[in-house]
Amino acid sequence: MANLSYLSYLECGWCAEKLESNKLWNLCPKCGKPLLARYDLEEASRAVGPKDLLNREPTLWRYRELLPLQDDAHKVSLGEGFTPLLRARRLETELEHSPIFIKEEGLNPAGSFKARGLSVAVSRALELGAKALSIPSAGNAACALSAYAAAAGLEAHVYLPADVPKPFINECRVLGAQVHLIEGLITDCGKAAREDLEKYGRFDVSTLKEPYRIEGKKTMGYELAEQFNWTLPDVIIYPTGGGTGLVGMWKAFEELEKLGWIGSKRPRMVTVQSEGCAPIVKAFHQGQELAEPWPNASTIADGLRVPAAIGDFLILRALRESRGTAVAVPDSEILQATHVLGKATGIWPAPEGGATLAAFLRLKQSGWVREGEAVVLFNTGNGAKYSRIWDQSS
Repeated sequence: MANLSYLSYLECGWCAEKLESNKLWNLCPKCGKPLLARYDLEEASRAVGPKDLLNREPTLWRYRELLPLQDDAHKVSLGEGFTPLLRARRLETELEHSPIFIKEEGLNPAGSFKARGLSVAVSRALELGAKALSIPSAGNAACALSAYAAAAGLEAHVYLPADVPKPFINECRVLGAQVHLIEGLITDCGKAAREDLEKYGRFDVSTLKEPYRIEGKKTMGYELAEQFNWTLPDVIIYPTGGGTGLVGMWKAFEELEKLGWIGSKRPRMVTVQSEGCAPIVKAFHQGQELAEPWPNASTIADGLRVPAAIGDFLILRALRESRGTAVAVPDSEILQATHVLGKATGIWPAPEGGATLAAFLRLKQSGWVREGEAVVLFNTGNGAKYSRIWDQSS
């Protein structure tokens, strides 16, 4: 009988320390860096292939063997994943470039790509015995944790900047989470959350501080390969705060090649950040392996207001290995591009999604993206939650 999961062990992304997977871990106990799930891909390739996916459920759980959950009794799913890959033909005409695709993550439960990571992380935490979960968030991750913890019957504590748009706070409260509003940025929320973790016995599901959110996010890479008929696009432009999605997709492409489902071709990966908070962009162009914390971070795109990312070295590694780049754009261009994207596609994008179009326009103008190259822009969330932005720009 085939395994439900071919999870083998955990490995530190920095020092390569190997750990057994069937216990709750946060960071590597040796160096304090993120842990990554590793699978027996040789065995998995003998058990499952692309044709086996044809009649599976249209969620991220269609890639069940390459996800960490051992027993489906603990699966917490609200229908996340397998979001549309939309050809943006009117946008192509307007921008004189084709083809352009939008990966529409705003259709996930709780309205963002964060549903992917939290579905898998909450499922695995439930399986391994966690009772109360904690997360610092700029907004969308808190909503997703609140939703999946509610579905699992687990306690959720979310730490949000006090100035986060009100719809995020309302959603978390309706879903039963304990909301902690903190003056400052997501880094200040992280500090407050850490102070409460040991005191109250909660499990930390912060970005890349446990090994399974990235496993949910990597399914964006699996889906792209499947939706492109087991090839990959030329360029992926991704809005980057904590960077789990970009790192997860790069991990997915390596796994897919080892499974024999795709060849060696890789997309050029592009990080986009706001000029008001661009630590990864700065580190990339200065040739650094780690990013320095960004002072006085500020941007209309809440998900990009992450002054320090614990997975910085993994993001930078993916950009360089893929021959990609990193682009910072001002908030004025983000706002303008968000409106252009909405009018040309019928998608109400989050400003983070708009930022990918703003970055594309710069890359096209510079010649870094060439006509005929297939480009995927990621809209990571539904714009409806960003009420204060639209009130100011109407």
